[in-house]
Order: sequence, then structure tokens, then C-alpha cells
Amino acid sequence: MSDNQKRILDMLAEGKITAEEAQKLLAAIGPGGDEPKSALPRNAKYLRVVIHPDPDAPKSEDVKRVNVRVPVALIRAGIKFTSLIPADASDQVNEALKEKGIDFDVRNLKPEDLEELLMAMHDLEVDIQNGKEKVHVYIE
Repeated sequence: MSDNQKRILDMLAEGKITAEEAQKLLAAIGPGGDEPKSALPRNAKYLRVVIHPDPDAPKSEDVKRVNVRVPVALIRAGIKFTSLIPADASDQVNEALKEKGIDFDVRNLKPEDLEELLMAMHDLEVDIQNGKEKVHVYIE
């Protein structure tokens, strides 16, 4: 039994989590008890969003510059923790998303869905030009 599996079972025995939460956590860490192995190449560690001036656009001072690098491990961890969100809180999050026009249930987030999305994004590069800025989204 791995350390992660033992910790989850200890939390269950101490009453810190329910049996359902323990089951979800055990499923999230996989049969070996370690983090699920990613099908992404080992060098794919970040989700990047970059906005920079379009070199073909006329020079302007109101051009936005953004460079965001989110660790893929942080995204994976966040997905796993959604299984621990209490039902009341999930309902509040879903309502807030609906108010913003996003019809999505956070209880449906699963680690395997994230892996599929990351695999698709690894082969995808999104470039958007609006005349002033260029937006680039990719996995590195």
C-alpha cells in the first residue's frame, strides 16, 4: 500500500472524510497509489497564455502585454480537490457560473477529462490577432 493510500484511509478512519470522498481520492491517485501517469511528454509542464503586440500592427501605447504560465501539476491538483467540495458549496459555485452565462457543474470535473484536454492542447496552438495584440495559448 502506498503512502498516499494509507493517508486517505487514515483520514477516513479519523472521520475527517466520508467513505465516498475516500473512494474518489483513491480513484484519483490510481491503482498504484501514485499520481496518475500523464500521457503528455515529460517536458510538458505548463499551460501558457501570452499576449504581445502584433508586429504587423501600427505602434500604439494601449497594447496589452500578458505572460501567464500555469503549472500543469497545479491544474491536476485543483481537479482532484473538486471531489472534496461540499454539495452546498458546489451548488453555490454552479449558480455563480450560471449567472455569468456558463452552464457547468463542477461536480463533473474528473482527472481523466483534464488529461484528455491537456493531450489535445499539447497538439494545439491558438493564435488570435485583433489588429493590435496577438494571443498565443499552448502547452509547454
